[in-house]
Amino acid sequence: MRIAIATDAWLPQVNGVVRTMTETVNRLKSRGHTVEVIAPDRFTTIPCPGYAEIRLALAPRLGVRKALHAMAPDIVHIATEGPIGWSARAWCLAHDVPFTSAFHTRFPDYLAVRTGLSPEWFWPIMRMFHKPSRAVLTATRGLMDELSVRGIPNTRLWSRGIDHGLFHGDQPDHPLLANLPKPIMISVGRVAVEKNLEAFLSADVAGSKVVIGDGPALSDLRIKYPNAIFLGTLKGTELASAYATADVFVFPSRTDTFGLVMIEALASGLPVAAFPVPGPLDIIGPDGRGPWSELSRPIGSLSEDLPSAIRNALSVRKADAVAYAQSFDWDRCTDQFIGALGEVTHQNA
Repeated sequence: MRIAIATDAWLPQVNGVVRTMTETVNRLKSRGHTVEVIAPDRFTTIPCPGYAEIRLALAPRLGVRKALHAMAPDIVHIATEGPIGWSARAWCLAHDVPFTSAFHTRFPDYLAVRTGLSPEWFWPIMRMFHKPSRAVLTATRGLMDELSVRGIPNTRLWSRGIDHGLFHGDQPDHPLLANLPKPIMISVGRVAVEKNLEAFLSADVAGSKVVIGDGPALSDLRIKYPNAIFLGTLKGTELASAYATADVFVFPSRTDTFGLVMIEALASGLPVAAFPVPGPLDIIGPDGRGPWSELSRPIGSLSEDLPSAIRNALSVRKADAVAYAQSFDWDRCTDQFIGALGEVTHQNA
């Protein structure tokens, strides 16, 4: 297939959307598909309000149109609901080219946290964006059900994977964590208000709290929680060794659709402590034994009382977390992606 991918999230950004897209693009190309990525690096950009590290394409409509005309794709996949995504959507509708879309981010919840308004104000925009999509790709079955209730049907499962050669429990201890008081609790991701990191940092649990990542809330949190350790962004083996050195992974977000960092942590032998909300419920499950309680032993703990979830997760066997994480594989995810797009192009033939 000739596949154009329109995305407002791309390198050098570090987040789950970019990781998912780069892994998928690499595998699509290795399987012989022609792929062109239309991303912010082609355009003049401005900083996203509240997220200076995220660059948004400024008036990309003409450039998107030219790129799509030149490629003449069989299908377009629109990864994000930003300026590039809207521009690609408009081109597809004008030229009767089928497109799929993805629901990576709970923008209504993010915007609600930022503005103080109800998420219900923003869901009509999401419904409008995704309505013409031939298939809306989502990371979990729970999110598929939720979107259906929200008036966004025609969803397809597109799970996530991890690099098992990198994330495993045999990594050497990270030198900045190795001698910290136990238990070592870590959280990885963008340091921003919607990630709810204060629920973790204020949790009354003895040990060491470590935050890995960067973002607009970092300087304020460093001042407010001087006993916590903020390591900034870590990548590759340095991130993998940090996971492997810790004792529990804490995921306090209530707004993520999946949480790729959770399965990276599990693969590294870390049990997960989180709130019982979509994302953790779809990975860890309500009783900590998988989303359908299919596991014989827990891999983490979910509770509205986050300190209790942390303490309970510390009793999980690392080997059980590692074993469960083996089911998350990028090749399998790419199979799902190709299957969804192939079905659409076949229907359009």
